Amino acid sequence: MNKPLLPGFTLGNYMIDEPLVLAPMAGITDLPFRRICKGFGVGLMVTEMIASRAVDMGRERTQRMAELGDDEHPVSIQIAGSDPEFVTEAARWAVGHGADFVDINMGCPVKKICKQVAGSAMLRDEALVARVLEAVVAAVDVPVTLKIRTGWDDQSKNVENIARIAESSGIQLLTVHGRTRAQMFHGHACWEDIGLAKAAVSIPVIGNGDIVDAASAREMIRISGCDGVMVGRAVQGNPWVLAEVSAALMGKPTPAKPTASARWSIVHEHMLALAEHHGVRCASKLARKHVLWYSKGLHGSAEFRQSFQTLDDWQQMLELAALYFMNLNETAGG
Repeated sequence: MNKPLLPGFTLGNYMIDEPLVLAPMAGITDLPFRRICKGFGVGLMVTEMIASRAVDMGRERTQRMAELGDDEHPVSIQIAGSDPEFVTEAARWAVGHGADFVDINMGCPVKKICKQVAGSAMLRDEALVARVLEAVVAAVDVPVTLKIRTGWDDQSKNVENIARIAESSGIQLLTVHGRTRAQMFHGHACWEDIGLAKAAVSIPVIGNGDIVDAASAREMIRISGCDGVMVGRAVQGNPWVLAEVSAALMGKPTPAKPTASARWSIVHEHMLALAEHHGVRCASKLARKHVLWYSKGLHGSAEFRQSFQTLDDWQQMLELAALYFMNLNETAGG
C-alpha cells in the first residue's frame, strides 16, 4: 500500500478520512442511490438540491428528498435560494431533519434556478452571496458549506473573491466545480481555477468536474492542490468508479472490474431500494433511467435498453433486468 494522496480534513466534529464526496445531482442522488455509493468509499454524502421555497411549502416530495439513512452519516442536506429569510429557515429545517452539515448551492446552472437569482446566478452579486452565507451561518449550529462554479462566464470569473467571502462569512468547506455557468456541463473543467480558490483560503476546498477515474482524480489534485475530490456524472450507472477513485486517494491498489454477478447484485439492490423508498410507480420511472445507465457500454445493451424502456410492470422490469445482467457477457459493445 502506498501513502494516501490526501490526508483528509476535519469538518465540525467529524474527521473525513476518505476525502471523496458524492456530488449532489437532481433526481439522482436520492437515499437509495446514496446508500449504494456509500459502500464504494464515499467519505461525505450530500443530498440532491432542495429549494428553500419548496421547504416553505412543505411538500411531501421535499420531505422524501431530505430523508437520511442511519448508515450514511456524515451527510449534508443541500439547499438553494437567494432570500436570506427563506434560506435560513431551510437551513434550520435541514438540521431538524438530521443533517450533520448544511450545504448551500451557488453552482446550479439550470435556467429555472438562475431565473430566480439562485444557484450560479448568485455569483454575479457578491454582496448577496455574503448576506445569505452570513445569515445561514448565524442561524444553525452545524458547519455550513458552499458549492460554487468559477463564475458566471469567462469574462466574469470571480472564484477567488467568492472563496474569500465564503471563508470570512464562516463557511467551513468550499466545493468548486471548475466550470462557469455559461459552460453548463460542456467543455473542460478548469482545475487551475479550483487551485485559485484553494490558494485564496485556509478552509478545505473540494474539487469537482471531469473526474472519471483514478488518473483524472490524481491529476486534479496535482493541478489544483485541492483537499478532496467530488465525483458527479461519472457515477451514473457506475458506482464502481468511486471505488477506483477512493483506492487512488487512499493509496490502495486499483480494485478489479465488477463481475457480472457483482454488477447484478448492485442493480438488484438499487431497484429494490427504489421501490421501497419511492413506491413501485415512481420506482418504475426511475429504474428506466438508472438501470439503463448500468447497462451502458455492455454487450447487448442496445437491445436490452430498447426492451426495458417499454415495460411498465415492475415485476417484468425486475425479471428482464435479472435475465440481462445475470447472463451478461463482459465484453463491451451495445
